[in-house]
Amino acid sequence: MSKHLGLIVPPAAGLVPPDAAIVYPGQSFLAEGLGLGEMTNRGYDSVIASVGAAARRLAERGAQVIALMGTSLSFYRGPDFNAALEQEIADSSGLPALTMSSAILDAISHLGVRRLAVATAYRDEVNDALLRFLEAAGLEALSLEHLGIASIDEVHAVGEDEVTELAQRALAAAPDAEAVLISCGGLATRAAVRTIETDTGIPVISSPLAGLWATMHAAGLDPRAQGIGRLFETAPAH
Repeated sequence: MSKHLGLIVPPAAGLVPPDAAIVYPGQSFLAEGLGLGEMTNRGYDSVIASVGAAARRLAERGAQVIALMGTSLSFYRGPDFNAALEQEIADSSGLPALTMSSAILDAISHLGVRRLAVATAYRDEVNDALLRFLEAAGLEALSLEHLGIASIDEVHAVGEDEVTELAQRALAAAPDAEAVLISCGGLATRAAVRTIETDTGIPVISSPLAGLWATMHAAGLDPRAQGIGRLFETAPAH
């Protein structure tokens, strides 16, 4: 019997991210939206109390694992808050739980890298929180390039070419980086992963793809997928 993977997504529409069907065709995903309007501390504060209820709704709909698919939504108050969010989701749903912030850390660990070129969609206050979160995990951000976006609608409108160029700028500014991190679950990142890994051989970890990879693993499913990037080439240890 196939498993249903539950995703708590920032936009109000509560749609399953399009990457899910591309990376894992045939896999069942369910989604619930939070109604986040802007990627700011004020915006996160306005929806964070709804996470537990969204987790319960997904459990009622038959989800068997639940992931909070918003990177900044889970790292903006630091690692302890991220861990508390995971516990709240688990307690509310009775299911295995993870956040996208934990997913990117797991992906970075799986690839065995530490020195990062970082590309984000965020404004300064969110970028600062990301840098603190990465530092607390023992990681080093050698560069940070960003789009300066707050609006959720605006981030979903960013084209693949712009994301690729952003990530390339981050890597160019950090020639000693071992990997590129693209942080923001709303960005279209598959083209950037493909282009940079093909051109440089350096792995790329992106929020939306790492989130799906980690959700599959948390459900006890094989997260490997062909043609998606280095992260998806080998299964993590259980």
